This record gives sequence, structure tokens and C-alpha cells, in this order.
Amino acid sequence: MVTNPLIITCPVVGAELSKEDYPDLATTPEEIAESARGAVEAGASIVHLHVRDEEGKPTQRMDVFAEVTEKIRGRCECVIQYSTGGAVGTPLGQRCAPLKLKPDMATLSMGTMNFGPDIFENSETTIRAISKAIQENGVMPELEIFDYGMMDTVDRFLEKGFIPERFHVDFVLGVPGGMSGDIRNLVLLRERLRAGQTWTVGGLGRFQLPLSAHAIAMGGHVRVGIEDNIYYQKGALAQSNAQLVERVARIAEELDRTVASVKEAKEMLGL
Repeated sequence: MVTNPLIITCPVVGAELSKEDYPDLATTPEEIAESARGAVEAGASIVHLHVRDEEGKPTQRMDVFAEVTEKIRGRCECVIQYSTGGAVGTPLGQRCAPLKLKPDMATLSMGTMNFGPDIFENSETTIRAISKAIQENGVMPELEIFDYGMMDTVDRFLEKGFIPERFHVDFVLGVPGGMSGDIRNLVLLRERLRAGQTWTVGGLGRFQLPLSAHAIAMGGHVRVGIEDNIYYQKGALAQSNAQLVERVARIAEELDRTVASVKEAKEMLGL
């Protein structure tokens, strides 16, 4: 029986969605903070954070990250994880800038890939620069793996000292241009991890629910939220991030996994 508590990460808004896609999308600092609070109360211990500017467009502005972070901290206790991906095409300097605010965690994508019709650029130069900024600010990195070859990059960069020895891993599956959310892909990726390595899976769209259930049973952790999937079931939009988190918490209970408290999540991640 799996006994380690389940860490749930909630990506509350993302950088690619608009209100045309999802009318209830949180875009203002107040809305994002309130959505984060709901997710945490439903069982999430990590909030994966993108922010939006005054026009609702994705931004990496430090002042907006600072405002949203303060509002979240005022509403709930959680691990705050900044995105360093930004939106597709965000310049490197802007991607790194919010790290100066010293969040608990930050993402580090491990390779360039097609991202739907766009290209998500993560050259060796980019990865090393973001990794350096993460380490200089004392932030815990989460390595984002979109494709199998990125695991080879992790091994190579560890050997060269380009990334820190301690990190969390997030398998992001189902992005057009990366690995699909087929369960066999999750099994294949997990087999590449070092013993004792903590990991999460985030499935996009229709892959979110089956990957979540399998990750819970496999002893991993789960990322669920509106950034990755706007539907609760086919044809029915999710009511909120909290609704998606609540479902995963219920599944975990049925599979004898308790949902991790923020304190437990921090202990497991070494924060």
C-alpha cells in the first residue's frame, strides 16, 4: 500500500488561455489570489503561478508577481512556485526577473520543443541562465519534462554541473509537440528517475484525469488546474480550480493516499 502523502499542485491560470477559452479565467491579482485560496482549501499544497497584466495578458513583471504573491500569502499558506516559462516568446531576462522575489519553487524547462503551432525555446544557454538565477536566489527548481529526450538532458546537465543536484520533477504530458499522455509514457519516464526522486505528472486536457489516477497509484504526485485543462468532463467546463483539485483528493482517498498538508509537502521536497 502506498503511504506517502499526495502533493497536489494547482496551476491556476497559465499564460496561454483567454476568457474566450474559459470565461471564468482568473486574470486580476485579486482573482488569481482567490482562485489559489480555493485550490489550497480543496487540497492543493503548491500553487503554480503565472500572472497577467492590467489588460489580462501574460506578463513576467516583478511588481505583478509581488502583488499576487502577497495577496495569496494573505489568504492561505502554500508553496508558491513561479513559472519561468512565461508565455511562448517571452525574452530570457523577463523569464528570470521574478526569481529575485525568492519564491519557494520555480520551473526549469529542460528543452526546446514545438508547443502546438509555436516554438517553446529552451536552448542550453537559456536553461543554464535560468538555472543560475534559480540557484542565486535560493529557489527550489522543478524540472519540467515534456519529452523523453529531456531526461537525457537532465543526466548530461547534472554531470556538467549546469543544474543543481536537488530538484523536483514534473512530467508534462499531452502537449502537441511533446509526449502524449499515454500511460505507457508515464511508466517509461518514471523508470528513468533516480531512487528517491520526487515527481509529479501534469496531463493536458483529456489526459489530466487518467494520468492523475495512475500517478496516485504509482506513488507520484499530481498537478491539476485550469492552465492544463478547462473541462471537468467532456463538454462541461470545470467550475473552478478547486473543483479539479477536490476530485483528485477524492480519488486519492479511495486509493489510500492522504493529501499532503503544506508542512508535509515542504518536508518531502526539502524546502
